[in-house]
Amino acid sequence: MAERGRRSSQPLLSSILDTLGEEIVSGKQPEGNTFTLHDLSERFDISRTVAREAMRALEQLGLVSSSRRVGLKVLPQSEWNVFDHAVISWRLRSNEQRPAQLASLRELRDSVEPGAARLAAVNATQEQARRLRELAEQIVELAGQDAGNSEAFQEADLEFHALMLEASRNEMFIALTQPIMGIMSGRALYGIMPDDPHVDTMQIHVELAAAISRGDADAAEDASRRLLRGVNDFMEM
Repeated sequence: MAERGRRSSQPLLSSILDTLGEEIVSGKQPEGNTFTLHDLSERFDISRTVAREAMRALEQLGLVSSSRRVGLKVLPQSEWNVFDHAVISWRLRSNEQRPAQLASLRELRDSVEPGAARLAAVNATQEQARRLRELAEQIVELAGQDAGNSEAFQEADLEFHALMLEASRNEMFIALTQPIMGIMSGRALYGIMPDDPHVDTMQIHVELAAAISRGDADAAEDASRRLLRGVNDFMEM
């Protein structure tokens, strides 16, 4: 048991959570399945303390419930904390869950970003507007070089859209940054993003940044909607 205590590190807990989280969201551990702290201790060769930490983390994510009589019980998807980064990551890794997760993230983004663009046109600082214009030009340049899956393109695209959400100054939109970034990261990681994203679609980033810079809320919202339609079309998601 002393050896187990020495292994009670955060990396170990993260590894255990990754394993259990992926099993639950993929259905390998189906809804209603039960296991105990003793099962976790034996399976992963960990102390009861670490097993209890894993249980609490899974409970917070809505993946399991616990009781003295039953132990840990796998909950239905309706109970999952679907906005949590870990749950999103596990669903994206799952062949069974990935299509639905990408679709949900896309629909979330389609609903949120145009409103954020409108607010950004009203609320963005001069520095934020300047950086958006700079990033938009970089995105178009890299798209023209068939670099849609390059690290530089991904970084510029992620920063552009995260900054636009931040510039909206709506704390609830800003809180959705991480889930929305999930689809942008996932499309590259799982081969959805083409190397040669349509330059004419990517050019809308420039229009969007310009509309935000001049404070034109209607134009910013319209550009955001056109950009998202174009991206969804060429990725066929």
